[in-house]
Amino acid sequence: MKRLNFDGPINGLSLGNVSINFLRELKKREIDLGLFPIGDKGEFEAYDKIDDEFKKWIGTLSMNRLKKLHPETPTLKVWHINGSEKSLPNQYLYTFYEVDSPTEEEINIINLQKHVFFSSSEAAEIFKSKGCKNVSHVPLGFDQDFYETNKTYLQDDVIHFGLIGKFERRKNTQAIIQLWAREFGNNPKYQLSCLVTNPFLNQEQMTQAIQSATGGIPVSNINFLPRLTTNSEVNDMMNSVDIDLSGLSNGEGWNLPAFNCTALGKWSVVSNCSSHKDWATEDNSILVKTVGKQPCYDNFFFKEGMPFNQGNYYKLNGDDILKAMKEAVEKAGQKNIEGTKLRDKFSYSKTVDSILDIIYN
Repeated sequence: MKRLNFDGPINGLSLGNVSINFLRELKKREIDLGLFPIGDKGEFEAYDKIDDEFKKWIGTLSMNRLKKLHPETPTLKVWHINGSEKSLPNQYLYTFYEVDSPTEEEINIINLQKHVFFSSSEAAEIFKSKGCKNVSHVPLGFDQDFYETNKTYLQDDVIHFGLIGKFERRKNTQAIIQLWAREFGNNPKYQLSCLVTNPFLNQEQMTQAIQSATGGIPVSNINFLPRLTTNSEVNDMMNSVDIDLSGLSNGEGWNLPAFNCTALGKWSVVSNCSSHKDWATEDNSILVKTVGKQPCYDNFFFKEGMPFNQGNYYKLNGDDILKAMKEAVEKAGQKNIEGTKLRDKFSYSKTVDSILDIIYN
């Protein structure tokens, strides 16, 4: 039997979702697995579809993890580049990258790994151009916690926009809300629901961020939702929208909300850059071209002069975003058939198979 250690977070954040989906696939395979959870030993609140048997299995893997240690046992780690220098023996890394100028520290950490799987083909090529020979691109997959509910959430004549993802400059959260308000604000024919709570901001910072997005003036048809605690709630949110705006980011490692919304048959407005180019096409998305690049620094997540996350990400034009929003309105109510095909093209089964093929061959 093959042996493998898994080192990753188990929580309700993006990396936690990836880890859970990797573990679901690994459980189906005949692998002697040891689990080294990053942070808490298991936050399952978000995963209301997971049964007690799976949770018990996770607990057993974690309890017995030190029995699985062996110099030749490979380890699959799911984490940021920052922190992946802390490694178990024989480590393979699945990671994400959103800018364009790898630092010496980042390159050294990448070269320390047996192999590095980037979710974005662009990110893999950037590190290859810096001399890293141990990198490849392995895309993520559709999350099976999500499905079409076929429910009616709002009146048929209301076009519902959705924005999902933590409030951040990289994701253009403030700009998107301001542009939407300018075009559709206070018009009852349109609604915008924002699920943009950033867990790394305190309550005061989050309140200030929301106020900055609306100029301190409430807009009657913009709703700021509290953090949704379960994937079932997020699934309802995604099913309720006609148009998803979560893809209007300057740079992404994958963008789970925009990808999953598109795969559910929604029309997503997506920046034609970074990892989006691995799954978003003119047939399944409404693409917004980029207009060059800009420095990534926001003095919060991206700080100039630090060992990580340096350089530039892409830049979008507000008029292009508005044009794409209007184009999306014309498609509202029509199922995105090409988008639903992403469920078969990108699956976690294929992702894990690609990873294991490199680890064991």
